[in-house]
Amino acid sequence: MPGARPGPVLLHPPVTIQLNGERHELPEPLTVDALLSRLDIDPRRVAVELNELVVRKAAYAETVIREGDAVEVVNFVGGG
Repeated sequence: MPGARPGPVLLHPPVTIQLNGERHELPEPLTVDALLSRLDIDPRRVAVELNELVVRKAAYAETVIREGDAVEVVNFVGGG
């Protein structure tokens, strides 16, 4: 069609993951840091497991969560 403009181009399709055992959709692949920020979770107070492997906190900014990944976010609980 003359003058028609193409719609927006998606650089990444949505990503479906398992988050704490439940299906969760992300707009694109995210780092662990970005996922925690999106969920409003303080990274200092949780441990993260990606596909049954613990992710070191130092690697949160570099570790990318992709389609089909299984992520577990575990809160630290204090008590006595």
